[in-house]
Amino acid sequence: MTPLPTADRRPARPGATVPGATVPGATVPGATGSRPGRRRDPRWGSVAHRRAGGSGLSTAPGQAGGSGLSTAPGVGTAVLAGGLAFLLGRPALSGSSFAVPVLAVGYLLLLGGALVAGERPPTRAPLGWGVPLGLGLVGVVAATYVGGPVGDRRVGVLAGGLAVLAGVAEEALFRRLLYDRLLRFGVVTAVAGTAVVFALVHLPAYGLVAMPVDLGAALLLSWQRYASGRWTVPAVTHAVANLLAVT
Repeated sequence: MTPLPTADRRPARPGATVPGATVPGATVPGATGSRPGRRRDPRWGSVAHRRAGGSGLSTAPGQAGGSGLSTAPGVGTAVLAGGLAFLLGRPALSGSSFAVPVLAVGYLLLLGGALVAGERPPTRAPLGWGVPLGLGLVGVVAATYVGGPVGDRRVGVLAGGLAVLAGVAEEALFRRLLYDRLLRFGVVTAVAGTAVVFALVHLPAYGLVAMPVDLGAALLLSWQRYASGRWTVPAVTHAVANLLAVT
């Protein structure tokens, strides 16, 4: 019998790596229970650091540690309910001596609540903001000559300011807060849903005769929200439309 080479008969030194053998203390790739190496924390600002929950990570709004607005789940619902109730109750103030201050305070509270309630990160804007804004302004100017609900025709700074405030506050409610809630069900649902709710809320003030005009205007504003990716574009359009209605 041919003897084994001398190198094969020598006992392995502790810590040495021998092919085909498992030696205590040696590190074998893929083996469980191997001795862990020294832990190295990821550098600040690196991708690994952000994935590990570092300060560079921006989580979704509403989650702990996120950089977006974080509010309690019931705040948005309360603002929606209170805002819709306020808008539905506006006709009851018609003719009263304290209608203007009540409406002004109501719109301010509505706007502030809708802004505080938070929203998702900005959505994709297929057309940017210029084209939707231009088309919207052309549409509302043309609509003033076609017909529609006749608002308060008192000419003055107070009426104009209240009209602008009303338009911006309503858009913050519908095209910011409500649109964001419905967007989880798809763009079509968000656009159509906000338009229908908008038209129904204005039904007590203007009646069924103005329902088609209200719905058409609401669809335009909701489309602007989708096409521009921001609620401020329909807010400008709505404010201009309201201003044209009182001047």
